[in-house]
Amino acid sequence: MKKIYYYSTYEDDIIKSSNQDYKLKDNYKWIHTNILYKILSFFLHIFIIIFSFLYSKLYLRVKIKNKKILKHEKSYFLYCNHTQMLGDVLNPFLICLPKHPFIICSSSNLGIPFIGKLLPMAGALPIPNNIHGLIKFKDAIKYYANNNPIIIYPEAHLWPYATFIRDFPTTSFHYPVEENKKIFTATTTYTKSKIFKRPNIVIYIDGPFTSNKELSKKENIKILHDKVYETMQKRSKLNNYEYVTYKKKA
Repeated sequence: MKKIYYYSTYEDDIIKSSNQDYKLKDNYKWIHTNILYKILSFFLHIFIIIFSFLYSKLYLRVKIKNKKILKHEKSYFLYCNHTQMLGDVLNPFLICLPKHPFIICSSSNLGIPFIGKLLPMAGALPIPNNIHGLIKFKDAIKYYANNNPIIIYPEAHLWPYATFIRDFPTTSFHYPVEENKKIFTATTTYTKSKIFKRPNIVIYIDGPFTSNKELSKKENIKILHDKVYETMQKRSKLNNYEYVTYKKKA
């Protein structure tokens, strides 16, 4: 029997972390230049890559299509649909290999016991809880976007095994326009397995999408948002198995 999730709007948190109301401290640091911190971050990155191969390739049975288009890219913004709890943390490390991705995420993720403390060192960029942290957050995106991929889940909320793309706002498209960076998409799709109950996963990489210097910032944001949404919608049609069913509440 398939699992069914009921929702009211696309803003619903289908899956909640163990500390959903976790708040960042006022002195939270997004940019770390300490040499010891960087060394520990490097070794953690290596560990995550190894673990990602084991978990994503063997357990989730993930295949990545068209990864070659990222081969010569130094830094970019990668937009992904949010449908895997641990997979959405690990898969970007395989997609962006050998580059170290930095993932924009909810601050509630840092409230997860033990693992939450390691996430910033792994590359998590938690969204600030208030306006005071916003400047530092934007500075961090600018800092890391110089040499690294920035991962964004525009749907914001995790909906496990969802086979459709939820509407998402233009908010996160300010960053690539302001930093004049290329945009790519990584759309996770699900195909029926001949052996297992859980579906196989195929992730399609598409792009690049770039800003038009002749247009205004507002126009570019809207156009890039629409291109990303349309691309992910098109790829989502390749889903051929619904492992989890989503129904809107009456």
